[in-house]
Amino acid sequence: METTFDLIVIGAGPGGYTAAIKAAQSGLQTAVIEERECGGTCLNRGCIPAKAMIHASSLYREIQEAEQFGIFASDVKYDYGKILAYKEETTASLSQGVERLLKANKVELIRGKGVLQKDGTVVVKSGSEESVLQTRQVLLAAGSKPLIIPIPGLDLPGVLTSDELFRLTEVPDSLLIIGGGVISVEFASIFQALGTKVTIIEAMPRLIPNMDKEISQNLRMILKKRGIDIHVGAAVQSVAQKETGLISTFFEKEKEIQIDSQYVLCAVGRCPNTDGLFAKGAQPDMERGRIVVDDTFRTSMENVYAIGDLIQGAQLAHTASAQGVYAAERLAGKTPEVDLTIIPGCVYTDPEIASVGMTEDMAKEQERAVTVGKFIMSANGKSLISKEERGFIKIVADAESGVILGGQMMCARATDMIGEVGTAIANRLTAHQMLKAMRAHPTYNEAVGEALEDIFGSAVHVMPKKR
Repeated sequence: METTFDLIVIGAGPGGYTAAIKAAQSGLQTAVIEERECGGTCLNRGCIPAKAMIHASSLYREIQEAEQFGIFASDVKYDYGKILAYKEETTASLSQGVERLLKANKVELIRGKGVLQKDGTVVVKSGSEESVLQTRQVLLAAGSKPLIIPIPGLDLPGVLTSDELFRLTEVPDSLLIIGGGVISVEFASIFQALGTKVTIIEAMPRLIPNMDKEISQNLRMILKKRGIDIHVGAAVQSVAQKETGLISTFFEKEKEIQIDSQYVLCAVGRCPNTDGLFAKGAQPDMERGRIVVDDTFRTSMENVYAIGDLIQGAQLAHTASAQGVYAAERLAGKTPEVDLTIIPGCVYTDPEIASVGMTEDMAKEQERAVTVGKFIMSANGKSLISKEERGFIKIVADAESGVILGGQMMCARATDMIGEVGTAIANRLTAHQMLKAMRAHPTYNEAVGEALEDIFGSAVHVMPKKR
């Protein structure tokens, strides 16, 4: 292949394929190299398959609990093979859709392992064959892989990563999850609903520790109510094999505890997938395993850029996509519009959880004066109709100007509604300006308006505070 590309993207995940399409739309001759399925981890081994399984397992639980709505269903059961087939069908459809988008935008999709060379070229390895590609610029978007921490016994059969858990063909009888972050609580919700005895062990004092404290507390109560065994402030010391499965040893409040389980899931996060990405002498500056970039995503190597999970920052698909758009537009000589500092975080438990911008605790740490409006979802008509569990919406605004600084939601459709708050933060809208828009009734979204009104102490459906 003798073509010299304007841009070669290594990796066709959310960041890579988005960047490639944006670059091609801007007139750059672009190729993207991918050795696995298009769509990367998120589409094939992360976000999408996990959310498909959450949907299926939540539906199963809802049918079992339908009596509260006057609906009686007997002999409710599931076919795990069909759940997996539904998951695979969903991911395959989206992956094929990405391929069609690349083709429609005249991005050349090259199958194989992309390896950056010292001279800025890219070698593509496919089986025993190798080809050298010439390019003016390279964008590294190879994504991440599950992180395995150095605990004795994590190499034993039955100790799984999220990738391997997806490949199980039968629902586990019992599952112990190391880690209490987003990946952990989502898988815990899935398998508990399907009948697995689930245990979560988190080293930090609370679940999803980077979220609002009240969200963490509510989530723990809901998961415990559903039968999930939760241990926080607990450090796993070892995993050992026994005849009936695995036994995990950990300390909680200085007391040694051992728990048996059929499987152990290591869900402590992810790390950059740089295996084989660099030829000898071609590795850019790194820090703690991540590629160092400037604010334009330029690495220490000339004309080489990096985005997504390869660099410092939030390891989220939408973050990588936004960075891909930003980098591609810069490379095409355009001025990017997206604000990369405003990153929504979402957890697809039931109820859903979403957060963007500053929390009340962050404001206290920064000694910043804020006003917080809060609405409890038990007073929301749509939540009462669907009998949602504990939930709320918080809006954080600057105490003096009223400019929206953040929002936290724990309720149905939270992951869909958080975008309204993100837009407000990005455009420096005030609470007064957000209240100019009428919100439909009955909707979950009208609770955002109630939380905004509560900033001024004037929410209609909130009991007045005693003076």
